[in-house]
Amino acid sequence: MSDWKAVRAKRLLAALEKIGWRVKRQTGSHKILERTGWPDVVFAFHDNEEIGPKMLARVSKVTGLKPEDL
Repeated sequence: MSDWKAVRAKRLLAALEKIGWRVKRQTGSHKILERTGWPDVVFAFHDNEEIGPKMLARVSKVTGLKPEDL
């Protein structure tokens, strides 16, 4: 069973910003996030889009996000 629960993209972005990520630039719905010591990440979700457990697990691998951060 996964530790991840589905969340809206807006909440995911807020959680990423809370752990140190910030929007470097934006083109349309694609946001480029940056954090010192990490490679840039493309965040291409609309605010009300629901992000499922599998995608959250993928995002966590490249951002360092943990289930308790949400």
